[in-house]
Amino acid sequence: MRPQKSLSHKKLHAVILTAGLGAIAVTATAQVPDIPGYNPYEEEAQNMRLVGYNDLQGRSAYQPWIHQQGDRWIAYIGHHNGSAQNPLAGRVESNGTSIVDVTDPANPEYLFHIPGTDGDGDGNSEAQMVRTCAGSDLPEGENGAHYLLRAVGPFGHEIWDVTDPADPELVSAMESTGLRDTHKNWWECDTGIAYLVSGVEGWAPRRMTQVYDLSNPADPQFIRNFGLPGQQPGAPDHERMSEYELHGPIAVGNRIYFGYGTFLNGVIQIVDRDRLVRGNPAVEDPFEPTDENLEYPVIKTMFTGPRLGAHTAFPVLGMDVEEFADNTEGTTRDMLLVVGESLRNECRENRQMMYMVDITDEMLPWSVGNYQVPEESGSFCERGGRFGTHSSNENMTSIYYGNIVFLAYFNGGVRAVDIRNPWSPQEVGYYIPPITEATDVRCVQIDGVEQCKTAIQTNNLEVDNRGYVYAVDRANTGMHIVELTGAARDVANF
Repeated sequence: MRPQKSLSHKKLHAVILTAGLGAIAVTATAQVPDIPGYNPYEEEAQNMRLVGYNDLQGRSAYQPWIHQQGDRWIAYIGHHNGSAQNPLAGRVESNGTSIVDVTDPANPEYLFHIPGTDGDGDGNSEAQMVRTCAGSDLPEGENGAHYLLRAVGPFGHEIWDVTDPADPELVSAMESTGLRDTHKNWWECDTGIAYLVSGVEGWAPRRMTQVYDLSNPADPQFIRNFGLPGQQPGAPDHERMSEYELHGPIAVGNRIYFGYGTFLNGVIQIVDRDRLVRGNPAVEDPFEPTDENLEYPVIKTMFTGPRLGAHTAFPVLGMDVEEFADNTEGTTRDMLLVVGESLRNECRENRQMMYMVDITDEMLPWSVGNYQVPEESGSFCERGGRFGTHSSNENMTSIYYGNIVFLAYFNGGVRAVDIRNPWSPQEVGYYIPPITEATDVRCVQIDGVEQCKTAIQTNNLEVDNRGYVYAVDRANTGMHIVELTGAARDVANF
């Protein structure tokens, strides 16, 4: 069967409009909110435009990751629990990993779906997180090869050879039994060290860190377990420390920035990478999960407060702040861009947002500014689904790094934010995709009655080194590829 190609922008709009009109006729009262001037079947945009689209086989999508393979650009997309028909295979498959050729972003081509670990379509598996490395970058990788690391829920982690992205092959697996959950990993391609977000039995939270050496993808080597002091098995403060659940790390140089807590009990942790990987030399067992060994690599732990999460902790280092150009000191700052995750539909929670933390002095971090979409600008709490931040891009391409960050904002779509003055981040553009016939409903209980609405749920996004933005939808709508236009594009370094 030939690979499935995406629709052009005009054809996509026609399909959405046709399907939308049918849906309105049948379900308008129950599912389409009555908001003046708002039509969920039409896109909304400012200083951004749609370049291309793929429906991702109607699967609920979590993380996109864009990887250059020779002269091709390949998008690897992790999926949430569920199942869907795979037209390429002619069968229903549990959600796993979508592989899409985005070399021509206007015509993305769906190449392959790696099913979830059960593979039989019952929807009990997932593969939310994906990272990639070229074999030539890994210390013991095969030159010319390309590798995919993915998390597969309670079934651990896997490495696949995706040198031919249309014909991936399993290389190795880690922790395939005994885990409660897995999530947002980080893989250092130059060293091979990976920080795997896992849920090891005996540890207090549902997710913590397992450090692995994946420099040889065919021979994974476990190094250690790591978490906040008090989370290790047998710790006296075990129950209370279960509240602080790891979401994910980002490593840069000799620093790792951990974010704990998605929408409550946020914790930001700055860790010395070498100390984490090598362990505490002052004790007999440098990796034993004692309070002393868990504290040894930590530079600073910052508790954000009970109402804010730290879903993503994205370092923006060496920022030359134009506002401070005439000052004799402090013109260059290191920042941590922190994003909490909205979790509940129709604003039934604390508001989640992006906030900037000055970490120029790592021992004394302090919050200096924040950004959020004004709810009244689109009556977002009434639209259905989640409203608020989820995550930022994590690719540090020079096109955007230190100038613009892109945020996934659920029913607020993609938001482009100018961060050149971290004390006062400013929105410079947005793109909110239209819903389609595939978009799933989101429900709330009101006075004991379930009420459902169909809403776009831009879940995660990523950029590539060409400057395109890839946004994927939690409610089965697919992947939208967009780019900056107008004044927003002038802020970037194209």
